[in-house]
Amino acid sequence: MNNLLNTTKKIVLIYKNRALVALAVISVLVTTPMLHAQPGTAPSAPEPPSGIANKALVPFKSQGVAAANPLAANAGFRMLKQGGSAVDAAIATQLVLGLVEPQSSGIGGGAFALVHDAKQKILRTYDGRETAPAAATPSRFIGADGLPMKFYDAAISGKSVGTPGTVALLQAMHKRHGKLPWKTLFAPAIELAENGFAVSPRLREVVRVDRFLKDDPAARAYFYDAAGEPWPVGHVLKNPAYAATLRAIAKSGAKAFYEGEIADAMVAAVGEYADESKRGDLTRTDLANYRVVEREPICFNYRGRKICSMPAPSSGGVAIAQMLAALERFPMAQWGANSLDSVHAMAEAGRLAYADRAQYLADPEFVEFPKGLLDPGYMQARGALIDMGKSMKRAEPGTPPGLKLAHGADPTAVLTGTSHISIVDKFGNAVSMTTTIEDIFGARKMVRGFLLNNELTDFSMRFEENGKPVANRVQAGKRPRSTMAPIVVYDARGNPDIIAGSPGGSAIANYVMKTLVAMIDWNLDPQAAIALPNLGSRNGPTELEKGTPLEALKPELEARGHSVSIIDFTSGVQALQRTRDAKGRAIGWRGGADPRREGHVAGD
Repeated sequence: MNNLLNTTKKIVLIYKNRALVALAVISVLVTTPMLHAQPGTAPSAPEPPSGIANKALVPFKSQGVAAANPLAANAGFRMLKQGGSAVDAAIATQLVLGLVEPQSSGIGGGAFALVHDAKQKILRTYDGRETAPAAATPSRFIGADGLPMKFYDAAISGKSVGTPGTVALLQAMHKRHGKLPWKTLFAPAIELAENGFAVSPRLREVVRVDRFLKDDPAARAYFYDAAGEPWPVGHVLKNPAYAATLRAIAKSGAKAFYEGEIADAMVAAVGEYADESKRGDLTRTDLANYRVVEREPICFNYRGRKICSMPAPSSGGVAIAQMLAALERFPMAQWGANSLDSVHAMAEAGRLAYADRAQYLADPEFVEFPKGLLDPGYMQARGALIDMGKSMKRAEPGTPPGLKLAHGADPTAVLTGTSHISIVDKFGNAVSMTTTIEDIFGARKMVRGFLLNNELTDFSMRFEENGKPVANRVQAGKRPRSTMAPIVVYDARGNPDIIAGSPGGSAIANYVMKTLVAMIDWNLDPQAAIALPNLGSRNGPTELEKGTPLEALKPELEARGHSVSIIDFTSGVQALQRTRDAKGRAIGWRGGADPRREGHVAGD
């Protein structure tokens, strides 16, 4: 197997259960994946590529699910067909994702969700982000030599495990927005866990390239055969331990997860390392005290559209607002996709937004959110710094109006294994939820059939920079900063028009921004918008997706002063968009899934 295998493999997966037969045909162009970074360094991307699968736009009438795996999307769609709400579908989808895409999300992690309530005409945001244990201190990831720990020394340890928030988030959403019984939502995941599912090409590939997963006995026994090789594509993988965990939560609610035997198993797992420096300090009290926080969404306008996203501790919504504000003065529609001017402007807008992100954003319960970051005048002034003739190379953070406290810049690059779910139901409700366990396979610690997160490495490894406290430093009970950016775009009548989001660590804001510009400025449908080459800058080099037409722009960008990096830019965007007739009247929906992963849209 050299650099590229010019073959397309078609895997037909047939799953049978009491209520559903799901047929998923996945065409995968197999490429040699990007390997992890050298030992001791942070990975160059949150998840390695596993090929490109050409996907078609999916039209549907009133209800649909876009998710990262066909089995998960079909589980959510099954709930919609039973009369469930978008939230019901999101819960079923997430529970299956934790089984079939365990490298990216699961009940051992956390999530952010936007829920549009059609009856009340309100958008609610739910923060189910993990929290640091009560014993955590700012020097958590400082080694004995006084320097920040090497990334994997921190990530593959109990010290990286935060209090999971996903189960509490799912229950909180269901109590307010659910229609179907709680127990019903667990049926698809339990059936698949007990009866088995076929190992997909992507799951097999990410297991193959990971260097740490097999070090955990439970993970080794589950993901590998007796010879220590990853299970082959098509192997029927069963997870009775996960089924038992889900049955307990289905019966007794989130309490079964945060108290009792499951909680004891999580606490024991983070503290069982032979190396004392790797032992975590998560306690039963940390788990029992976890709470979901409902926050005010961030909303802003772009080209006359109202766009809403998640506020801090996510930085994604703020970054996207700032980037789009910077781009609004440019004729993006005239320049078009993949053009030199479009790429230059988008990269420069990213530099400005990511500079502010690193300086100011963190958990608002610990660090006051500078509202001036979203001040229209401030954002326009930042955008005015963009020179179309030359790159600024690296942007300095601005000084937003009303700033009360200066912080040190955070040099940490956040690289997370994540997934996104976009859903609309026939009642007019919508869910945009981004969910994660942080690095691929999280802490590589399997408990009761699910993987624990390593989310605490989303905090800055340094707690001080140039004598000033870093906003995103570790503190007890604090939620680490994220770039997850679930999005809902509204039409003029206040109804959801676009539901979108992506995994991709600190590149999420760039992925989502590209998709929105493509749909709003370039009038592309969701599938065409998602499939466009990825690009952007995180206030470092201008990054262009490897193997795409953007590579040809490298010399011209360099002539404008850009430092250009050609990389595997593995997004996982899922987007739904309302369709309209010639008179602008809503007539249905259409959905797209990222060709870089195993995304799928199911709807009717």
